[in-house]
Amino acid sequence: MKFKKSSLLFLSVIFFVIIIILVTVSLIRRGRKYPHSGYFSTKCLDYKQKEFSRKLNDKIVEYSAAAKLTGIKVCKDEKELKKRISEGKLVKVKSGNYYIVEKMKFSYPCVTRESKILIDEIAEKLSAKASQKGLTGVRFYITSMTRISDNMKSLRRSNGNASANSPHLYGNTFDISYKRFVAHKWVLTNCDKKFLKEALAEVIWQLKEDNQCWATYEKVQNCFHIVSR
Repeated sequence: MKFKKSSLLFLSVIFFVIIIILVTVSLIRRGRKYPHSGYFSTKCLDYKQKEFSRKLNDKIVEYSAAAKLTGIKVCKDEKELKKRISEGKLVKVKSGNYYIVEKMKFSYPCVTRESKILIDEIAEKLSAKASQKGLTGVRFYITSMTRISDNMKSLRRSNGNASANSPHLYGNTFDISYKRFVAHKWVLTNCDKKFLKEALAEVIWQLKEDNQCWATYEKVQNCFHIVSR
């Protein structure tokens, strides 16, 4: 019995070592394929990504009326919000392979079906663009979605920029952080983050040019404010 236990332990150790070797070899090969962005690299690199964030300059006051027409009727409370979901006018949004839905204090993780499609399109295009540079598994954070009128007063007390007629009330609006990302990399350098910010901005700008959304670069809130059209 003792011999069997020691043999089992020995085999487990050998198996564990083999796994480590295989993972290491895989990372080395990946580093050779993308030498500018290896898994363990902390070198700050120039991705030669053009700046697009400043081109996201739609003014909320100019499109809020149009956003109201394409969105849902404002929900007074959580009960009405749940009703919109049960009616299919809003769909829930959950974290997945392409983005992370942050825990929200003043809004709810749901949007119109068209807005959900837009979120997925932005995420997939960013992932493809980042993969071309060797950054795989990229995910961004969604920080705000649909709000109800009952919590707008609380939000306005903590955020002086919050509007009583915020497009977030109409279910077709969401905010994406341009400060935080995750990827299949040990450490995201400042250059990585700058590239991902502007790559994300470029994807949104292209959709904006195709009249699929309005978009605003919000410096104070560190996010891209996006409204589907």
